[in-house]
Amino acid sequence: MTQLQKARDGEITKEMRYVAQVEGIDVEQLQRAISDGIAVIPANKNHRNLKPIGIGKGLLVKVNANIGTSAIKSTIETELIKLETAIKAGADTVMDLSTGDNIDETRKRILEKCAVPLGTVPIYQT
Repeated sequence: MTQLQKARDGEITKEMRYVAQVEGIDVEQLQRAISDGIAVIPANKNHRNLKPIGIGKGLLVKVNANIGTSAIKSTIETELIKLETAIKAGADTVMDLSTGDNIDETRKRILEKCAVPLGTVPIYQT
């Protein structure tokens, strides 16, 4: 079940409690915002080491960093260094825009090391 489904069922999750505390807002206010579709907590159950964050109306501004391989330069090790650098610099989220070789393995390794929400572009994998 997703955070949205739980919010719409009136449930307050541990992720909602954590985010509300970090954001300095009432957890019920956050639950309503998620239920209404004006805020999200991207918390994929397959992202094991994720530190939840809230994104949306009434929440603090978030910073995203883009990383990714290309046809010119394509090493997993380089992407892991970029990921570490982005998170150390304060990125709240990371987007993997890889288009180079071995995208599946690159994304798998990035996800294993990423403690913030990670976005991808699945069409790049086709």
